Amino acid sequence: MTTTAPPDTTGTGDGRTQGAIAATRAFAWTLIVTGAAGLLASWVITVDKIRLMQAELAGETYTPGCSFNPIVACQNVMQSEQAEAFGFPNPILGLVTYAVVVTIGVGALAGARYQRWFWLGLQGGTLFGVGFCTWLMYQSLYNINSLCLWCTLAWVATLWMFWLTLTHNLRHRVIPAPEGLRSLLLEFPWVLPVLHTGLIGMLILLRWWDFWIG
Repeated sequence: MTTTAPPDTTGTGDGRTQGAIAATRAFAWTLIVTGAAGLLASWVITVDKIRLMQAELAGETYTPGCSFNPIVACQNVMQSEQAEAFGFPNPILGLVTYAVVVTIGVGALAGARYQRWFWLGLQGGTLFGVGFCTWLMYQSLYNINSLCLWCTLAWVATLWMFWLTLTHNLRHRVIPAPEGLRSLLLEFPWVLPVLHTGLIGMLILLRWWDFWIG
C-alpha cells in the first residue's frame, strides 16, 4: 500500500509562506544593527538635551561630550529650532522609530514572516526617515552651521536601512521594477548605500574645507 504525501504549503522557495515574506539573516541583522545605531544616537542626544535644559534652568553651562570645536558642536544643533521640527525634540521620534526597526529585525531573525503590506510600510517609513534626515543634514550644514556626530550616525544608519530594505523588497517583488534595473540592484546591493554615505561625507568635507585643512 502506498500513500501520497500531502503537498508542501509551507513555502514557495523565495522566502514566502502563504503570502508572507521572510527576510534573509543578513537583512535581519541589517535592521538590527542600523536600528540599534539610530537608537543609540537618539538616546545620547536625548540625554544631552535633558542635561542642557537642566543646566539652563539652573543658570549653569553644560557642554555635550560630542562638542569638540566650533564646527563639531552638538550643543548648537540641539539648541536650534530645527531640533524640534514637530514641536518636541527630534530624538524622541528616533527612540520610537528605531526601536520598532530593531524589533522587526529581531522578529525576522527569529523566523517571523511579514505580509507584503508590512514590508511596504517599512519601506515608506524608511523613505520618510531618509527625507527627514536629508532635511536635517541641509539645515545642519547650511543654516545651523554646526555638525552633530550623533546626528550623522543616525543619518547613515537610516540611509543604509532604506536602501537595503529596497533591495529586500525588489528581491521578493514587493516593489515592481524593470527586470534589468532589478537585477543590477540585486547584484550590487551595497553600491547605492556606499555612494549615499560617500555623498554625505563629501558634503561635510566641502562645507568646511578651510577648517579641515587649516
